[in-house]
Amino acid sequence: MSNKLQEVVSKQKKQQMKPSEGSADDILQLVSFVVGEEEYAIPILTIQEIIKPIDHTRVPRTPAHVLGVFNLRGSVIPLIDLRIKFGVPVTNKSEDMRYIVLKDGNDTAGFVIDRLNQAMRIRKKNIDPAPEAVVGDKSLIDGVGKQDDKIITILRVSKLLERDF
Repeated sequence: MSNKLQEVVSKQKKQQMKPSEGSADDILQLVSFVVGEEEYAIPILTIQEIIKPIDHTRVPRTPAHVLGVFNLRGSVIPLIDLRIKFGVPVTNKSEDMRYIVLKDGNDTAGFVIDRLNQAMRIRKKNIDPAPEAVVGDKSLIDGVGKQDDKIITILRVSKLLERDF
């Protein structure tokens, strides 16, 4: 065996013997987005799709944060404005605005976000529980992730999709 080949084989064996840097179970894959000035994240597997804003139909007698419904390839999906739901002042549409369609079990809804940010991976050890002030089954906050020098609020998708209208 050549020296170069022996080096490669030796390097592979050393890597296999090292404990893994973190298994897939230790990492949470998220997609972050911005509403107002705050950054939020949700688990990537709960996203059905992300689309540019399309026409929607207003539904009477629904809360202000429910903008109405829209048709996505034959499915009628409720549309919720996260700015209104979170009590953030509403601004005009921008080029960056998107609808993020979330699915959890049989529940599906579209949410208006100001800007899609990035896909990210955060180690579970870098995620703290929701602050005491918002702890409980009714909280939209699942946890707080720390990445580099920023803090990201991780939302509880099941609570976002819960119908309050």
